[in-house]
Amino acid sequence: MAHSSSGTRNRVIWLTGLGAALAIAVLVSPFASSDPDGLDRVAQDHGFDAKAVEKPAAHQLPFHSIFDEYALRGVPETIATPLAGLLGTLVTFGLAWGVGKLMVRGRSPQEALPETPEHGSYDSSDDAPLR
Repeated sequence: MAHSSSGTRNRVIWLTGLGAALAIAVLVSPFASSDPDGLDRVAQDHGFDAKAVEKPAAHQLPFHSIFDEYALRGVPETIATPLAGLLGTLVTFGLAWGVGKLMVRGRSPQEALPETPEHGSYDSSDDAPLR
């Protein structure tokens, strides 16, 4: 029974975090500055932006045909950045969730619980100060 309420609590935490991240990505991204970001600005300030590679390696990646800087290609400009933020947040969440699932794969719910008095295998001598 304790595991069920713990699972529900974890789900609420995950969904709240995802909701907050999506809200920020969609609602705040339209207000992002159009000024160059840190690396671009340093390159401009020090005059080596003209030495940039004509076809950088990032342009060879499959998602480059979908995204243009921080916006989606082929989408009206007013929603291109918020939509890119939404998709990027969902992909990042999905990857984090998937990696987390793979890391705990094969472990039973009982193994995932910490060893405490209510879950057994607890030795109070563990609480003794180290010498």
